[in-house]
Amino acid sequence: MESNPKIILLFSGKRKSGKDFITDALFDRLNSNNAVIIKISGPIKSYWAQCNNLHLNDLLSDSLYKEKHRKQMIKWSEEQRETDYGVFCRKAVELYRGSEKSVWIVSDVRRKTDILWFKETYSIEKIKTIRINASKEKRKERGWIFTLGIDDQPSECDLDDVNNWDWIFNNDGDASTLEQFLVDITEFINKI
Repeated sequence: MESNPKIILLFSGKRKSGKDFITDALFDRLNSNNAVIIKISGPIKSYWAQCNNLHLNDLLSDSLYKEKHRKQMIKWSEEQRETDYGVFCRKAVELYRGSEKSVWIVSDVRRKTDILWFKETYSIEKIKTIRINASKEKRKERGWIFTLGIDDQPSECDLDDVNNWDWIFNNDGDASTLEQFLVDITEFINKI
């Protein structure tokens, strides 16, 4: 068994649903000495940047630079997952094993195997799954454009048929609903 955070929050949602915005807002509400944001895509982007002499910070951001490389990164990462479905989850949490961080916010769960890896590796009672939804119209307002070879792939669609989320949040831009959602999750964490 690896390190023991008190809770692991697995956030999922399609591109431009607002996952990063929401996980950043949640992190800001929590004590940063006790919480961390973990990105499964971090090891993918780090490797891709090294191999292709690219700027890692730009790949990690919400930018056109990242979108330019997304299709090739997805293809390569799918090939890696065929050999070991937990490879990127394991690499993403490597930095925090044995740390004092008691709240892990995983901001970019994209596959059933990501959820499976966390449930196999950590106590299932500590894992909470959160789905962030947003309408196509709202996602388009945020800059989303359907891209063949990206939006029709497992990295965007594998979790579409999952319906047993611990929380589901519709992030279509209502500030008071978002505030209540963040309050609810923060209160839940503080009770643990």
